[in-house]
Amino acid sequence: MAKEDYVGIANIYSSYNNTIIHVTDITGSETLSIVSGGQITKQQRLEAHANTAVVAAKRIAESIKEKGMRQLHVRVRAQGGHNGSRYPGPGAQPTIRTLTKNGIKILSIEDVTPIPHGGCRKKGGRRGRRV
Repeated sequence: MAKEDYVGIANIYSSYNNTIIHVTDITGSETLSIVSGGQITKQQRLEAHANTAVVAAKRIAESIKEKGMRQLHVRVRAQGGHNGSRYPGPGAQPTIRTLTKNGIKILSIEDVTPIPHGGCRKKGGRRGRRV
């Protein structure tokens, strides 16, 4: 396989508390690079910030270019589930934008946020949350 044809998957987990970028090979079994907001900044309130996500994406782009990867399928995930947000945090869009600016070709973008189908009862009681 030629180095130009080397394709991977970028799993971007973006919540309102953190942004984690995890790049694997096309099968998803071998990790090539992983960076989180906590590796960029030491202030917890800035881990999910857009600027932190941009720096993390630059590190990822440099790392995977060294390994010969130029194309990615992107999978964006929010917290989801029964009590989590269904919308990605503030770091998801800047991450994708920065990857493209650094010469990585994005082949597809997919939302893989877990969505509950019935299941457990939500918290809040019979009359809901009283404010």
